[in-house]
Amino acid sequence: MLILVKHSLPEIVREAPASRWRLSAEGRARCAPLARALAPYGPDRFVASAQPKARETAEIVAGLLDKPISTAEGLHEHDRDNVPYFETTGEFEAAVAALFAAPDTLVFGRETADEARARFTAAVEASLARYPRDNVAIVAHGTVIALFVAACADIAPDLLWRRLGLPSFVVLSLPERSLLTTVAHVGATE
Repeated sequence: MLILVKHSLPEIVREAPASRWRLSAEGRARCAPLARALAPYGPDRFVASAQPKARETAEIVAGLLDKPISTAEGLHEHDRDNVPYFETTGEFEAAVAALFAAPDTLVFGRETADEARARFTAAVEASLARYPRDNVAIVAHGTVIALFVAACADIAPDLLWRRLGLPSFVVLSLPERSLLTTVAHVGATE
């Protein structure tokens, strides 16, 4: 299986790009329920985006499950470091909706949705090739996960993106890459 995990809740620092945000205290607390929710899917190893909130999520969860962890290039979020912090959730959601609606057009950030999906897909494929016998859990980010899963399962990326909480995960079969399940929210308490 391929398990795509959206990182846990970050500490928002308006003056810094989201790619540098770390987990909040609540985000770290949510990692224990996330580990319990992932355990039945038998992840053999974790591969994380190098961005702090994803790497920290993977480190905590892999530690709780006593599994190896590594980071990989190309698993980072849609590159939007050049975009200032959106003051409202609505503004941010509208920008991401526009990105999904025009995947081959540079809507915001430094890459199109198609470019982000292609980069992320190549990184996922490289991780799967590196660990061909393992159930790989990739800890990454909502936009690229939604783009990847939408391409595999022929679903709308914006609908999946809106469902995925902090943290959440999607499980795909291998080698088919069929969507098996989506766990849209894992809370701090169960």
